[in-house]
Amino acid sequence: MLTIALPKGRIAEQTLEKFEKVFNEKFVFEDRKLILEKAGFTFLNVRNQDVPTYVMYGSADLGVVGLDVLEEKEYDLMKLLDLEIGKCKVAIGLKQGEKINWNASSIKVATKHTTIAKKFFEKKAMAVEVVKLYGSIELAPLVGLSDCIVDIVETGLTMKQNGLEVGDTIMYSSANLIANKNSFYAKKEEILDLREKLART
Repeated sequence: MLTIALPKGRIAEQTLEKFEKVFNEKFVFEDRKLILEKAGFTFLNVRNQDVPTYVMYGSADLGVVGLDVLEEKEYDLMKLLDLEIGKCKVAIGLKQGEKINWNASSIKVATKHTTIAKKFFEKKAMAVEVVKLYGSIELAPLVGLSDCIVDIVETGLTMKQNGLEVGDTIMYSSANLIANKNSFYAKKEEILDLREKLART
């Protein structure tokens, strides 16, 4: 039996739809339940950011998670398949009409993607002070808390509505099937069989 950690919300629903196509059965988390057992699989319904942690520590064999979350966590996990759902990008947001001064000696960035932001600005040889926020990140440049933000962008509408514009793209992201390395070697046939089936949906 394989245990698969899914992120709550739309990506979980879209992943379960893929399983429905593959196995011709209905896969739905009942009410507020966090565990679903079906067709020889156990699905865990967890927070997006926690998916790699469940997989890393072996509580789940597999997980479905955005590349941005994987980059942020920097865990030693196996990427098996791009499921091509949950597409978005991680980008810089600035006050409308403003540009980043790449010649400045340092920059202050508000984000919950602290690792991704640090790496990006360090590659540009800029000292970066990261202010970690968990929500309402768009506020930060408007009230002088930061020079810019680094955030997930799907349409750019949230930034626009809050007086910001989308700047440089740092990375593109979509949901990937990932595996715990030990699980992969212990259950290789099962895992590769599932990967093949999902790749065809």
